[in-house]
Amino acid sequence: MSFNSFYGRPAYEGCVEVSIYLNNEAKGKGIGKQCLNKAILCAKEIKIHTLLGFIFAHNTPSLNLFNQFGFKEWANLPAIANMDGIMKDLKIVGLKIE
Repeated sequence: MSFNSFYGRPAYEGCVEVSIYLNNEAKGKGIGKQCLNKAILCAKEIKIHTLLGFIFAHNTPSLNLFNQFGFKEWANLPAIANMDGIMKDLKIVGLKIE
């Protein structure tokens, strides 16, 4: 799990992309939920006001995970990523941290 700066300009300070990557053997064991929960808790502590997730539209498990934590779809970028010669959509999901 990591936070990455969004856009790199001072106006976007406090807005970060959260990424979670799991080894195939770790998937489906609740580790993603633990990571995302920790990300939200940490965000509150370090004054992050907005979390973004950049998720391929065909990655239903990840979209469902972020949805469970209250993330909403904020953007759909159609056919933006070339994966093995197949163009894929990217969804941007967001959550305001209170």
